[in-house]
Amino acid sequence: MFSETRYALNGDLRVAYRASAEAERDIVFVPNWFTCCEVLPELPPMRGWIEAMTSIGRLIFFDQPGTGASDPVTPGALPTLEQWTDSIAAVLDDLGSAEAVLVAIDGAFAAAALFAATYPSRTKALVALDCYAAAVGGPLDPEEATSIMAGMWGTGEIQRVLNPDMPWNEEVRATWARMERLAASPATVALMMPMVSAMDVRTLLPTVRVPSLVIHHSDDAMVVPAMGRYIADHISDAKYIELPGSNLYHFVEPWRDSFQVIAEFLTGHQPDVADDRVLATVLFTDIVDSTRRAAEIGDRDWHALLDAHDAVVRAQLARFRGREVNTSGDGFLATFDGPQRAIRCAMAIREAVNALGVEVRAGLHTGECEVRGDDIGGIGVHIGARVSALAGANEVLVSSTLRDLVIGSGLEFDARGAHRLKGVPGEWRLFAVVS
Repeated sequence: MFSETRYALNGDLRVAYRASAEAERDIVFVPNWFTCCEVLPELPPMRGWIEAMTSIGRLIFFDQPGTGASDPVTPGALPTLEQWTDSIAAVLDDLGSAEAVLVAIDGAFAAAALFAATYPSRTKALVALDCYAAAVGGPLDPEEATSIMAGMWGTGEIQRVLNPDMPWNEEVRATWARMERLAASPATVALMMPMVSAMDVRTLLPTVRVPSLVIHHSDDAMVVPAMGRYIADHISDAKYIELPGSNLYHFVEPWRDSFQVIAEFLTGHQPDVADDRVLATVLFTDIVDSTRRAAEIGDRDWHALLDAHDAVVRAQLARFRGREVNTSGDGFLATFDGPQRAIRCAMAIREAVNALGVEVRAGLHTGECEVRGDDIGGIGVHIGARVSALAGANEVLVSSTLRDLVIGSGLEFDARGAHRLKGVPGEWRLFAVVS
């Protein structure tokens, strides 16, 4: 969907950026303090918002100097607000784009506002998402904010603090943690936070004369709504919309209401957005040594055995409210709306097929899944498949994410150690269900 990372020249600094396919309008995601455009467009928690935004324009991500894939900074040569603003122009120039919509988030508003005021002919519109013109009036003073950010950076945990409404589990934490580490080191965070906290563009707000939309979550505890209202009150004819929610970010779940406001502001109509992501427990099962068993008993008996196996599995799925997604040979993929039901269904399948003289392995994980018609996809499904591949004969193996969700259920587990799952960041602790 996005181009390979390219570089635009901002003076002597190289600014890394990526863009989706050309569309009716250009939309620049103006980044806050620390991002990595190599990772951000593919971050699973952002995927739904990105797909929606690319339906109304070409979405452009870039890294400010000092962060991500852009040129680094040193203590004696920190980037200035002017340089950060010039990065927007450099990227647009490199793309050959005459004008763009600027979508700014929290600490990025200063650069976006300065660009809009300086280059109104190149700014189609300005959208501010839980932004502030000056870091005053919030719950933390700059020194305290710097200490917290630097102390938690690289773990992903700060994202949970900033976005309490965002669905959260180990895979979400791990993907954010990787993005943070590739965006900046903790020392860089500590170096640049004071500069970001000192930015104050309140006096230039009346000089912003482009169509402007300010959206704010009503219960954001970090950037409080009064900060957003101040921006809207001081930009001529700015539109202010306050939406329910506690997240700082508008591009993670739940993002649909915010996107519809943006789309209507930019296009004049509000599109329908499918609820195409759900939190679910996925179950993978398959028969152990199926190839050898089929060779032993012959095709006719093997097909009869498979039919009996499939009937048993489907009966247990119906019993525990599971939804069959698909089958492949001797295996099933199913989803559940309750993690405990999923585990008990896997145990019941194991016992029932034993009566047929076959053994199965089962793997389970709870995570965010993409709904694709009757099919599902996404990293949650990928992790479930990897867990299943590590299960032994007659074993029901679960991820630590799922195990943690059923504490107090009476189910017991044996630790199976930490594993690296192919294609999934970090190490994952796995547990076998004790029958």
